[in-house]
Amino acid sequence: MEKTTQSKGKLRIYIADKTEENSIITYFKASDKFTLVGSSPNGEDVLNDLPLLKPDFLIMEVLLSGIDGFEVLEKLKQKMQNQMPKVIFVTNLSHTGFVAKAMNEGASYFMVKPVKPEVLEERMFDLLNQTQPSNEHKFSKQLDEKISNIFISIGIPAHIKGYQFLREAVKLAVEKPEIIGSITKQLYPTIAERFETSSSKVERGMRHAIEVAWNRGKIENINSLFGLKIYNSNEKPTNGELIALIADKMIMEG
Repeated sequence: MEKTTQSKGKLRIYIADKTEENSIITYFKASDKFTLVGSSPNGEDVLNDLPLLKPDFLIMEVLLSGIDGFEVLEKLKQKMQNQMPKVIFVTNLSHTGFVAKAMNEGASYFMVKPVKPEVLEERMFDLLNQTQPSNEHKFSKQLDEKISNIFISIGIPAHIKGYQFLREAVKLAVEKPEIIGSITKQLYPTIAERFETSSSKVERGMRHAIEVAWNRGKIENINSLFGLKIYNSNEKPTNGELIALIADKMIMEG
């Protein structure tokens, strides 16, 4: 178990994972935005440390010594209640059941290793609601989280451009469903403008992301997410089909 002192004005972070050769721990130790208040690979340590250290974020592996991350989260909710930090699982476990369990237990995010520290930091700032956001802003953040969790479940990795393009496309389709009928003329150009790129690169990036997911063999996760056997391993959706499918799910769930 390792603890450090707080620097004023920084966000407090605790990392529950192996400490040897951990690039995330190294990154946040050197950060000018965060104070690493503690770290441990032992679940019991985490339970003892957090009520005392009161971090803003808990970055946690599921596989801990002593007790696992899910049990830690469950017990922390009882011990800390309204003082709970935002919990992000960063783990080697990628099965869709783990994602669902983490979100049901109250985790804010679930990321599958390897995770770049810079990407993790970006997700952490996405989760912050320090300025009392409007209802519209809250809705946008909730939508981002739901879309991201679906992408993780179906095997679209967060570090590729197609992930960002698809997430933006789903949000556009939720806000303006009719845009699905004009993918080439409206959807691709709108996303291309936002990311300062070309429509053809947006289209190729999305197609690559879908191919990556299919090559990872996560087809059954899509069928289970939507409650239908929509696709098989020899049949993958077009960009428009996947965007429409996920957008419709978001709209139906309110």
